[in-house]
Amino acid sequence: MERDATYYIVDASVLPEIYTKVIRAKDMLESGEAKTINEAVKETGISRSAFYKYKDCVFKYFKGNSFRILTLSMTLQHKPGVLSNVLNRIASYGGNVLTINQNIPVHQKANVTITIDVSKLKGEIKGFIDDLNSIEGVENLDIIAQE
Repeated sequence: MERDATYYIVDASVLPEIYTKVIRAKDMLESGEAKTINEAVKETGISRSAFYKYKDCVFKYFKGNSFRILTLSMTLQHKPGVLSNVLNRIASYGGNVLTINQNIPVHQKANVTITIDVSKLKGEIKGFIDDLNSIEGVENLDIIAQE
């Protein structure tokens, strides 16, 4: 399933409460205030399913795209050159790979997590993400963290 993401900046006061609660739960997990997802969702008053449904879709806005580190989760086809193409594309945008974690392929698909320093990235994050997502063999790409 191909997902064409469009991003908006919206004042939190006009959003349904679930989105701000998901962001609060994510903040609690990141800061260590909550040790588990169960603790975070219980504290914020949302269900685990709601948390999982929205966690990869709502993010805090950082003025001026001031985040420097981007962590991506990807599902790649287990074919020669797919990961290499992803890494070359990251380098072509000026991204600096900090970590790569690749699981053993199962059913000809491998889960890969890549953390990238994007402080010197050429172009916009959306274009960068869309370009990575268009690489042959990339089946799924999600932003899982921004710092």
